[in-house]
Amino acid sequence: NTAEVIELAKELQHLGVDGLLSVTPYYNKVTQDGLYRHYKAIADAVPLPIIVYNVPGRTGVNVETATLKRLSEIPNICGVKEASGNISQMAAVCHNLPDSFDILCGDDALTIPLCALGGRGLISVVSNQIPGEMTKLVQSAMSGDFAGARKLQRQWFPLMEMNFAESNPIPVKASMA
Repeated sequence: NTAEVIELAKELQHLGVDGLLSVTPYYNKVTQDGLYRHYKAIADAVPLPIIVYNVPGRTGVNVETATLKRLSEIPNICGVKEASGNISQMAAVCHNLPDSFDILCGDDALTIPLCALGGRGLISVVSNQIPGEMTKLVQSAMSGDFAGARKLQRQWFPLMEMNFAESNPIPVKASMA
């Protein structure tokens, strides 16, 4: 619940973290207004930069573009990890949110399209295994070198897929062990 998230956020702030990645509430399928109030309460309680983590496949609730737009007006809500898997939604988010709001890909395989649409980077699973290569892929896509980015994508796509052969993060943790 929101109170527990705020308590944890305050503990993390006390420990000196630089910011928060906060997943949407799950299971109860919160309304869009409920999502807004949840994140606003966190932002009001803790002055740290907050990135909204939109992963409806895991939480059962999608943060819609209009809700992200409202959230972007809260000064310390600075971005979204967009893991909806919905390219149309990603395009709408990039089109409708201010340039100051960071739109980060939350799905390794969709990094190139999101960067092409205006996304600013990636919060990645596979970069735990190949950080340099994923950095090059993102840098290539963000600089408009889509041929170079596609070459890296083709090379590393099998690993991206393998990381989801079982529920994430089991494969990547096993690999790193």
